[in-house]
Amino acid sequence: MDQKRAMTSVDLAALATELREYEGAKVDKAYLYDDDLVRLKLRDFDEGRVELILETGDPKRAHVAAPEHVPDAPGRPPNFAMMLRNRLSGADLADVRQYEFDRILVFEFTREDADTLLVVELFGDGNVAVMNRDHEVIDCLDTVRLKSRTVAPGSIYDFPASRFNPLTATRDQFDAKMDQSDTDVVRTIATQMNVGGLWAEELCTRAGVEKTLAIDDATDDDYAELFGALERLRDSLQHGQFDPRVYWETDDGERTQPVDATPVPLEEYDGVDCDQYDSFTAALDDYFFDLDREQPKPGSDRPDFEEEIAKYERIIDQQQGAIEGFEREAAAYREKAEAVYAHYDLVDEVLSTVREARDAGFSWDEVEERFEEAAEAGNDRAKHVTGVTPENGMVTVELDGDRIDLDHRHGVEKNADRLYTEAKRIEEKKEGAMAAIEDTREDLEDAKRRRDEWEADDSEDEDDAEPEDVDWLARQNIPVRYDEQWYERFRWFHTSDGFLVIGGRNADQNEDLVKKYMEKGDLFFHSQAHGGPVTILKATGPSEPSRDVDIPETSKEEAARFAVTHSSVWKEGKFAGDVYMVTPDQVSKTPESGEYLEKGGFTIRGDRTYFDATPVDCAVGVQCEPETRVLGGPKRAIEEQVETFVEIEPGQYAQNDIAKMLYRELKDRFADQSFLRKVASPDRIQEFCPPGGSRIVD
Repeated sequence: MDQKRAMTSVDLAALATELREYEGAKVDKAYLYDDDLVRLKLRDFDEGRVELILETGDPKRAHVAAPEHVPDAPGRPPNFAMMLRNRLSGADLADVRQYEFDRILVFEFTREDADTLLVVELFGDGNVAVMNRDHEVIDCLDTVRLKSRTVAPGSIYDFPASRFNPLTATRDQFDAKMDQSDTDVVRTIATQMNVGGLWAEELCTRAGVEKTLAIDDATDDDYAELFGALERLRDSLQHGQFDPRVYWETDDGERTQPVDATPVPLEEYDGVDCDQYDSFTAALDDYFFDLDREQPKPGSDRPDFEEEIAKYERIIDQQQGAIEGFEREAAAYREKAEAVYAHYDLVDEVLSTVREARDAGFSWDEVEERFEEAAEAGNDRAKHVTGVTPENGMVTVELDGDRIDLDHRHGVEKNADRLYTEAKRIEEKKEGAMAAIEDTREDLEDAKRRRDEWEADDSEDEDDAEPEDVDWLARQNIPVRYDEQWYERFRWFHTSDGFLVIGGRNADQNEDLVKKYMEKGDLFFHSQAHGGPVTILKATGPSEPSRDVDIPETSKEEAARFAVTHSSVWKEGKFAGDVYMVTPDQVSKTPESGEYLEKGGFTIRGDRTYFDATPVDCAVGVQCEPETRVLGGPKRAIEEQVETFVEIEPGQYAQNDIAKMLYRELKDRFADQSFLRKVASPDRIQEFCPPGGSRIVD
C-alpha cells in the first residue's frame, strides 16, 4: 500500500470542522522551518497550549501536534516568521474553513488593530499566503504568477477556479455531473466529483455499486445509492461525526509503516491493522510523526530523482511555451495598435459614423445593416467593418489582415492606446512567467545536486577538511555547514588577525554591549559623528577569562573602519570620518553634572585615541569553509575568509535593494545555483549592509 503524503479534500473538510473547536484561542508565537513548515503556538482557554502545524512541502499536512512531536524552535527567525509574529501575536483565532472542496484551508484571526487571513494551499507545490481583510497579500512563502492566478505581495489573492463541490451538490447536480462522463462509475466519482480515487472506491463500496460499471449502464437506482452514500459521508464531515483511524502495513504480523489516517473507518481498508483515535487531528499528528520517522535513511531505497528532474523539465517546457505565447500575444496587440494609426482616417470615419448613428437613435442591428449596405454599394471603407458587439459597444474592423475591436465611444488615439496598454499588460505577465521559470530552474538544479550527492561515494566523510585547492565556485554541490553563534544578533566581523568585533544595531543593543559584553582588555570604538553604533573589539572570547591582550594595529584600524562605516557618515553619502578609541574603564552611563544621556548614550572620560579621516570600508562575501555562511566587514578583514566577495560604497540604492543586487551578483558566481539561497538570502546579506544608500564598486 502506498503511504499518504498529502491530505485529501475529504481530510481537510473533517479537519476544518474539528479545528473550529479552537476558536477563541490566542496566538503566542509563529515559527518557520525550512521554508515550508509553519508552526503557530496558541493558548486555548480549555485546552491550554495548542501547537498548530502547517506543512506545504513533502508531506502536505495540517493538524494540531502534541508537544512532544513539535520540532525544536529554529534559530534566528526569517522575515516571513517575523511578519507572522507582528500580524498574529495576541490575535484570536476566529474561524477555520475549507475553501469550497479544494485542498485549501483558510484561518481567520482577529485583533483590535487588524484582522488577518492565513490561506494554506495543500496542493501542487504548496503555499501559505497572509492577507488582510480585503484579500490583499501581505506576504507569501512562494510567489505565484500564472496566467490563471496570481499570489504575490501587494496583489489581491486569487483562489483557484471553482470546481464541483460534492458537499453542497443536490441530487439533480449529482446526476447531471455523472451523465457528462463517458467512463466507469468509480473514475467518474474520482474526477468529476473531485473526491479522489480512494474515496471514490469507498463510496462505490458503501453504495454496493460495482466500481467498473460503465456510466451508460448505470441505473437511476445506482445513482440514488451513490448519492445516498455521499450524503452520509458529508453529514459526518459537516457535523463532526468522526471515528478516526490510522492504518498500518504489516509483515508477518509486525507493523512496518503507517499508510493512511482517515476521519472515519473505510470499508476499503477492512482487515487492515489500525489504531482508533478520539480526534482526527490526533490521528493525523501520530500518522505524520511516524511517517517522518519512517523516511529512508542514507543507503536505503534511492529516491526517484529522475522522475523529479523530469517533472521540473516538463514544467520548464510549459513555462517556456507560456512565455513564447505572451510574446506573440503582446506583439499582436502592438501590431494592431500600429495598424490603427496607419489607417487613421479610415478608423476615424468608421468610429464617427457609429457615434452619429447611435446618437440618432439607430439600433445596433440597424448600424450593422448600414455598413453592410454601404459595403455592397462599393464603399471601400465600409468593407473593413466585419461586425459589431452591442454588449460592449465594440466595432470590429479588419486592417492589414487583423481583426481589431474598437470602442466607438472613443477616438482613434484612445483606441490605439488601449491596445498598447494591453500589450504592456501581457508583457508584465511574461516577466512574471520568466521569474517563475528561474525558480523552477533553481529547483531543477537542486534536484540534480541532490542526485549527485546521493550517488557520491558513501564513504566520503563530509566533516573531513576539504582539500585546499577546491574550486568552490565551480563545484556543483556544496555541502552546507553552519552553526549559529551568540554574537550574530549584533553587527559583527572577525578582523584579519582573528579578533571578534561587534557593534550595536540600535540603542538597546548599544546598552547591552557595554553592560553585558564589554570586558577588561576590550577596546571601545565610536565615530565622532553622531548616530554611530557602539563598537567593541573583543580581546577574548565569551568563555575565556578577560585579560590584557596585545591587539595589533591592523585590527584596531579595521574596527575603526567598521565603526565609521555603520555610522551616519555612510548615510550622508560621505566616504570618510573620524573615529575615537577608549578602554572600558573610560566608558560610563553616569552623565556629567547638568547633562542628560539618551538611551544607548554614554559618557567618555579621559584621553581618546583618534583615527582621523578613517575611510568607510564594506565588503560582503560568501564563506565555503570551514562553514558556509555570508560574511561582511572591511575588505581586508574578510577577503581571506571568503571564496568571493563584492565591495560596496555610499550610493543611491536602499539597503534592501542593494542586498538583492548583491545576492544576484554572488549567486551568479557559483555553479551550484541553489547553494546561495540556503546560506546567504537577501535578508542575511542586508544585515551586513550599512544603513543608508549604497552601490556596488565596479
